[in-house]
Amino acid sequence: MSHNSFGHMFRVTTWGESHGPALGCVIDGAPSLIEITEPEIQHWLDRRKPGQNRFTTQRREPDTVKILSGVFEGKTTGTPISLMIENVDQRSKDYGDIKSKFRPGHADFTYQTKYGIRDYRGGGRSSARETAARVAAGAIARKVLGDGVQIKGYLTQIGDRKIDRSRFDEAEIDKNAFWCPDPVMAAEWSEYLDGIRLGGSSVGAVIEVVASGVPAGLGAPIYGKLDSDLAGAMMTINAVKGVEIGEGFSAAALTGEENADEMRKGNETSPRFLSNHAGGILGGISTGQDVVVRFAVKPTSSILQPRQTVDLEGAETDIITKGRHDPCVGIRAVPVGEAMMACVLADHLLRHRGQNG
Repeated sequence: MSHNSFGHMFRVTTWGESHGPALGCVIDGAPSLIEITEPEIQHWLDRRKPGQNRFTTQRREPDTVKILSGVFEGKTTGTPISLMIENVDQRSKDYGDIKSKFRPGHADFTYQTKYGIRDYRGGGRSSARETAARVAAGAIARKVLGDGVQIKGYLTQIGDRKIDRSRFDEAEIDKNAFWCPDPVMAAEWSEYLDGIRLGGSSVGAVIEVVASGVPAGLGAPIYGKLDSDLAGAMMTINAVKGVEIGEGFSAAALTGEENADEMRKGNETSPRFLSNHAGGILGGISTGQDVVVRFAVKPTSSILQPRQTVDLEGAETDIITKGRHDPCVGIRAVPVGEAMMACVLADHLLRHRGQNG
């Protein structure tokens, strides 16, 4: 009942805490003979690691990955793959003043209530630092999926400021600090977040993740739906408070004529869809179209503004969270969302093969 694992055929267990000596993951179910190297995993971790610009936490972690098991002579062996990432820039003293106080918006109170103990140093297991292990697992998942499946994440909104999709340019995503496909909005976000950051506050964001090249037929009816697993996976990411597939909540404002993805004659194996309001999934099973997932991330709860709270004894007090924190945690959630998409798709690909050959 520890609930530190997800997936079925492609199963990932993560371990470690924010201020512990290391964190990592164990991946069970990856097929044998898949070529994989530490630099290939490191590529994805480098996209997530902190301290790369002024809009993310200045904690300096190289996030260097080590393969401990499951790979021999550059190929997976079919046995559990264990990956480790050492923590090298912890500042536990930053949390000494608040060890007996519950930080509003954090999991301090709920962890203390459930377990009777908590690691107050950066939140321990509840810290977003844990997501580095997911990104490492996602690198393995991408290899399982193969080059035919491409996964791309980007920010579509920070605070109340949304991108203009008429200016959408995928080439811009890797050119700015926000994974933003709209160069005009990226410049606006930069000025906006500077004000938020210098004011000691934070703001939320919306991330969109799109997987192209996903074969039709992944997922299962009722309790094994691809979209339900994707929604659950994205909800496990720290600070995520909402998930939608395709049109999502906007579908409630559409008519049946507008929402239904009409079809015309396609190739021998699949029709040609005229739209993709369903986000590439119908009845819990992939259609062969792009799989589109969107999730909302709340503002970072660790802020320099004083907040009202209580301590371990129930006494009322105020709290200011010092240390190094993201003014918008949604920025570094982009590679994490990509990794969770990859892990879920890899799991469903292997499940599909197991049932249908």
